[in-house]
Amino acid sequence: MPRRCSFKLELDFPQPLAGVDEAGCAPLAGPVVAAACILDRERFPRGIDDSKNLPIDRREALYGKLMKQAVGWGVGIASVEEIDRLNIYWAKMLAMVRAVEAIGLEPAWVLVDGNALPKWQRPSKAIVDGDARCRSIGAASIIAKVTRDRIMADYAREYPGYGWETNRGYGTPEHWRALHALGPTPLHRRSFPKVRAAIEADAQPPLVFEEIRPGESFAPHPPEIESIEIVGTQDVVEQPRTAA
Repeated sequence: MPRRCSFKLELDFPQPLAGVDEAGCAPLAGPVVAAACILDRERFPRGIDDSKNLPIDRREALYGKLMKQAVGWGVGIASVEEIDRLNIYWAKMLAMVRAVEAIGLEPAWVLVDGNALPKWQRPSKAIVDGDARCRSIGAASIIAKVTRDRIMADYAREYPGYGWETNRGYGTPEHWRALHALGPTPLHRRSFPKVRAAIEADAQPPLVFEEIRPGESFAPHPPEIESIEIVGTQDVVEQPRTAA
């Protein structure tokens, strides 16, 4: 049975054709990374597939081969600041634009994973599940995923304790616990509602409870009043005058 990821859906489009995909839309922290890749249909690594379907060692091996055999490739990154300013959707689109521009070769056509295209003037088409159906998009997904994983591994050394070397910034229980215990880093996406809610909740001052001793009531204590020194005054009484 032939592999699902193939050139079949790409044959109707002119070459050079670039596949585009992104990695890192869902994580709580870190940038979003997109990649664009142009393959040589006569010479390409076997086993290309959606990066999510590949074990880490296989993904890394294919990445190395793509670096050598691809006709051209490029990576685009949108920072956490851009994610928070634009929102993750438009930051992803920005990363895709940068990825295609980074190829250094203008493609005749671009196939993008998903159901929407960046705002550009290039001939292009969006393909749902394209990373698992189109070999060029699958190749881009591998490049984007490996690139971002390495970025997050580097950040894990700068911000230890969040588990980014393994969870890559995704919302694992380990990451959530660290966010509450250690607080946010500059790489956390404050525009994400759950991240913002967690940060704001941890910023609230703790409640202080006073122990009620036996014999005391729950009624609030009257406020203490500072003693006021009362200065005595002399009353002056006017005596009635007698008639002369």
